Order: sequence, then C-alpha cells, then structure tokens
Amino acid sequence: MKSVLIPIATGSEEIEACTLINVLRRAGFNVTVAGVADMAVSGARKINLTADKLLSDCQGQSYDGIFLPGGMPGATNLEKSALLISMLQKQAQAGRYYGAICVSPAVVLAPHGLLEGKKATCYPGFEAQAPGVDWVKQRVCVDGKCLTAQSPGSAQEFALKIVAVLDSESNAQKVKQDLC
Repeated sequence: MKSVLIPIATGSEEIEACTLINVLRRAGFNVTVAGVADMAVSGARKINLTADKLLSDCQGQSYDGIFLPGGMPGATNLEKSALLISMLQKQAQAGRYYGAICVSPAVVLAPHGLLEGKKATCYPGFEAQAPGVDWVKQRVCVDGKCLTAQSPGSAQEFALKIVAVLDSESNAQKVKQDLC
C-alpha cells in the first residue's frame, strides 16, 4: 500500500487538501494528514480541518509521496515549518515523490531549492516570487519525482496524476471513473 503525507496548516486551501486526501484514499493509499502546528486547522475559507496527527509525530517515517495543498496564508505557514522543509528535502534527496499545488510550489518548494532544474507550474501570478524556476503554463506538471499543479480547479487532476505515478494509470482511471 502506498503511503502519502499531506501536511496542512492554518490557511491551507480546503478544496486542494480534501481533494488530495479523498482521491488518494479512494485509490487505496494510506494517507496521513499532518498538522504542522495544530491538529485542528482553519482553512483559507474558514472551513475546519482535523489532522490525523501532528507533523512532529511523522518525522523519521518514510512516505512514498509528500504533497502540499496551497492557499494563503496556508502556504506561508507550511514554509515556516523547518521540520516540513527538512522532510521535503530528505524526500527529494532519497528520490521519492513530492510536490505541491497552487501557490505552494512558488512559496514553499522554490525558496528551498526543491524546484531547481525542474519544470513546474503554480497559481498564475506567483511565478514572479521564484524567478529561477522553469515555470510552465500547465494545469499539472510532472518533472521526475516532482509534481506541481496550478489551482483549486486542477486539484482532482493533480490527485489522479499522483495515483498514476505512484501506483498505476489503470488505478487512476478506475478512480476517475468512480468519480464520474
């Protein structure tokens, strides 16, 4: 069973977090939702989310993928977590999958070198915050073990691409069909 970590913080975009969690669990993945600072998180649209555990309880564990929702100030709050940044860097160094959607590629991944030498996408307008990245205008972008996506509107597509690369295209198509 594939294991995925979805970190959340106050101000995380609920559509993105919930879509990732839902689609990946439908695909049979073991998904851990980790609060970077608190178990209870108020999202970007003031929808309350509850983590499975704190991020500090996840350190030292191995995940097939670590994927971040966007949202503001959620992305800023994720970026402030030294533990999360360390986990993402170790994930990349180990050659395991990682990624982010919306503003998080520009706000969280890029400042810490996690998009260096990669093509990536993010919420339109945030590319200017990370001028050294090879930004592409795509809804979902895969470059090696790094996956990025544009916005809440591409969250399901992003989640299905994660299923395809971590497991199989056939599992992604089955989940897509089940979602109609």
